[in-house]
Amino acid sequence: MKQSASILWKEAWQQKLFKQKLLLGLSILFIILLLYPLFFKYIEARQGIVLNDWILQKITPTDLSVYIFTPIWFITILVIIRCINNPKMLLLFLWCYVILNISRIITIGLVPLNPPQGLIPLIDPITNIFYGGKFISKDLFYSGHTSTLFLMSLCLQKKSEKLIAFIASIAIGIMVLIQHVHYTVDVLAAFPFTYFVFFAAKKITHPNKY
Repeated sequence: MKQSASILWKEAWQQKLFKQKLLLGLSILFIILLLYPLFFKYIEARQGIVLNDWILQKITPTDLSVYIFTPIWFITILVIIRCINNPKMLLLFLWCYVILNISRIITIGLVPLNPPQGLIPLIDPITNIFYGGKFISKDLFYSGHTSTLFLMSLCLQKKSEKLIAFIASIAIGIMVLIQHVHYTVDVLAAFPFTYFVFFAAKKITHPNKY
């Protein structure tokens, strides 16, 4: 018999290790969000290189902002609902998201890139709050939009939902290329990096114990 969300949360909250990892993950994420405006201010001010991306050269830049953010927020809401009903999934996704952001800070810091030629700003009023209230053009390697959707597909449990999120991650990757928001290598690298993040988060959370 499937247990209710209240019972699952009650059982999880009785586990000291679960509470410690949940609170630690939330604390780290809060610190990351506080530091993001400073980090993005730094990378926007520095000079990077412009890659010779032959795939982008063959694509006419087109504004697809609405089509990009519609599936992102639809699947985000779905993940939030699933996490509310499943503390084990919440803990896993929390640590996945924490490690994903840390890894992107490292890779963006180590790979200074200038935005692709023909870039059309991708504006989302919600996520831009954490970006210092403006569009950031140099958070390139690797793609945050693609990796976040792929991460959600890995964390979701139902096969149908995993498939939808995975297809959405591929679609998002293609659309950010069409909008020239990312280089091809940014999108392609998002998948192996995200899988490593998922693997690392599972090692930290040990979800099967809860």
